Amino acid sequence: MDKAAPDIKSAADTALQDIKANYEFIKEQVDEAKYSAGRKDEVRIMAVTKTVDCEKINYAESLGIDLLGENRVQEFLEKYENYSEKSEIHFIGGLQNNKVKYIIDKVSMIHSVDSLKLAEEISRRALSKNLSMDILLEVNIGGELSKGGLAAEQLLETAKMISELESVRIRGLMTIPPPFEGEKYFPRMQELYEELRAKESFLNGMDTLSMGMSGDYALAVKYGSNIVRIGSGLFGYRNYTK
Repeated sequence: MDKAAPDIKSAADTALQDIKANYEFIKEQVDEAKYSAGRKDEVRIMAVTKTVDCEKINYAESLGIDLLGENRVQEFLEKYENYSEKSEIHFIGGLQNNKVKYIIDKVSMIHSVDSLKLAEEISRRALSKNLSMDILLEVNIGGELSKGGLAAEQLLETAKMISELESVRIRGLMTIPPPFEGEKYFPRMQELYEELRAKESFLNGMDTLSMGMSGDYALAVKYGSNIVRIGSGLFGYRNYTK
């Protein structure tokens, strides 16, 4: 019998024991999705920490989470000193060019690269710090006007130009499909990812497909995602208007 999903509470009402129960359920769902898809590779569970206080973040880390995702530069900087040193941190939110300098030496990957201009700034800032930054190209797979990201038709041309930059490395693709339409768009993303890796020699080192959030992560795993980004499913529903 399948285990019942935990009752997801508001963030304010989510206690530490709730985070533990949520995490255990998420791990089980990921494992079941991998098994059903015949996958034996690793799927990383990212804790999306937007608006989450450091006590809860540190507790999540104590459960075994070692990948954190932040969306907002200022909030991230305010919490940065309280992150555990063992955690890997990715920046997953929309990133303005003038904010790159604040995070370039504090994260190990940027998920939301959606233009050559942004990639150029990342490369320039990384070079100034004598480092190389791993990036994901964000794909607007649903063609939504309200979202950033590259159109699928732009992806190859843009990737070629970005690949020539000195201090960035394209590690893969990221997407957020239209709500409730993962069954339509996740397979297309998987095809796009595999096609680029197989046919374009400068992209055959890609190893990351980041898609799936609290409402659709198991489905994303079915279609090849190896990073799932979990916020409300782990920490409770939050008010993002604050």
